[in-house]
Amino acid sequence: MAIVLKKSLSHTLTRYYPFAGRFPSFSSPYVDCNDDGVLFLEARSDTQLDSFQRRISCQEDAIDQLFPDDMINYKNTTSTDLVAVQLTRFACGRSTLAVSFSHAIGDARTLSSFLKYWASVARYGSTDHVEVLPLNPHFIQSPLTEPLKTGPVPKEQINVVLKKFVFPNSRLSELKKKIAAGSVTNPTRFEVLTSLLYKTMVAASTARSGCFKPSYLIFMGNVPDKVVPKLPQSTVGNLVKVMMTKTMHESETSLSLVTAEIRKEKQLLYGIKTIQDSIKSTKSVIGKLRNGKFENIHMGKYHVSSVCGFGFNKLDFGWGKPMALHQNTTTISYVHE
Repeated sequence: MAIVLKKSLSHTLTRYYPFAGRFPSFSSPYVDCNDDGVLFLEARSDTQLDSFQRRISCQEDAIDQLFPDDMINYKNTTSTDLVAVQLTRFACGRSTLAVSFSHAIGDARTLSSFLKYWASVARYGSTDHVEVLPLNPHFIQSPLTEPLKTGPVPKEQINVVLKKFVFPNSRLSELKKKIAAGSVTNPTRFEVLTSLLYKTMVAASTARSGCFKPSYLIFMGNVPDKVVPKLPQSTVGNLVKVMMTKTMHESETSLSLVTAEIRKEKQLLYGIKTIQDSIKSTKSVIGKLRNGKFENIHMGKYHVSSVCGFGFNKLDFGWGKPMALHQNTTTISYVHE
């Protein structure tokens, strides 16, 4: 397994060549395509995978052990690597494949395209195979706009706590019907679940502090499908629009109202016709965040993202689809027989 994965990853990096480079420094805004390669570690565990899975269900951050040291996205403060991989073999014979990916070089769509390409090369053995060629990455060659001049957004020191909640389809269907009875037609699962999470988080914050505070819901919208002409699915980069809704009064946190605001914000995507439009919008949001233009945003800011629809759970490196998938920020781990 390790030989196949390493060889296919090497071939993959001939196409995704920037991923084999490094940031000149931790805060650098560009990649040095120096062909240093990708860190690939092999590890062995004397525990059973079932036991480890149960441990993760009780202690979510235990999954960090599956990743190379210092390459967990939210813990990384020194590494200039873009991608890192760890293959772990458990005592029962099962394996996990963990991939850490820098969000600075791409979004979830980019990570999905990269992994699909790697998996296809692993299965078919060549980058020239008829099944692999359509997956070739698409790089936008010419500069899209002037470099960002807004400066970095101040980083916050936060403690990350991982929790897993399972929402049955039946309950999501009930919520969709409930919200559809209001002002939103055919709400999506993302809209419904995001509204529920946001409403719950705001309520918890209000209960903890004793009073309601203005709150912001921040999420991303995919741009490639909206621009003219449409960009290939395998386009590399952070091709998203930062979207934000604001709640100034506690009465505005009902599921119907939050869903309506999310839908309203998503409609703005249709106003984006070029990548330049998206970059201009993102620069505006970054500038406002940096200059404190959003009222009391530091008091109530909630980020929501979704990896649904990217096919992470269908990846096949030649041993079938994964038994389980764990995702945290820009780190992905797969469990195989």
